[in-house]
Amino acid sequence: MDEVIVKLLDNNYCNEIINLVLPIQQMEFGVAVTLEGQPDLLDIETNYTKKGGGFWGALHNGKLVGTIALIASGNGIGILRKMFVQKEFRGKEHGIGQLLLEKLIQHCNIAGITDVYLGTVEVFKAAQRFYEKNDFAVIEKSKLPPEFLFMPADNKFYHLHINK
Repeated sequence: MDEVIVKLLDNNYCNEIINLVLPIQQMEFGVAVTLEGQPDLLDIETNYTKKGGGFWGALHNGKLVGTIALIASGNGIGILRKMFVQKEFRGKEHGIGQLLLEKLIQHCNIAGITDVYLGTVEVFKAAQRFYEKNDFAVIEKSKLPPEFLFMPADNKFYHLHINK
């Protein structure tokens, strides 16, 4: 396999991000979400980067094949969002999900973020196994911090404490 590069994305990648994320959500997994329900995808710099988080992409031969994003919400809290990998690039043999998560955790260490939370959809079974393999613990919705931003479709929640 050719080299995969993980890099911080800016608004020049909005269309590529949308073209990766929406089909996975809607067609592959049948999650009832729309672009209108995810306006953050139209301005990733304002919604992620400028607030101390980030939006990273995995590029294979210059084509976006995976994403991961972090909202920095203060008090050492980060919210993991938009972790998606194109079907053909999933799995241990490619390691793209792992590369993306490692980049996010590296950023958390630099930015002083010690606790990462995420919400996902019950149907994303492989994603749940991935998070659990990477030491994320399932938590009740009621245990999420007040800073947590809920997505309407999310029905399973995780927490990772980052030990520096």
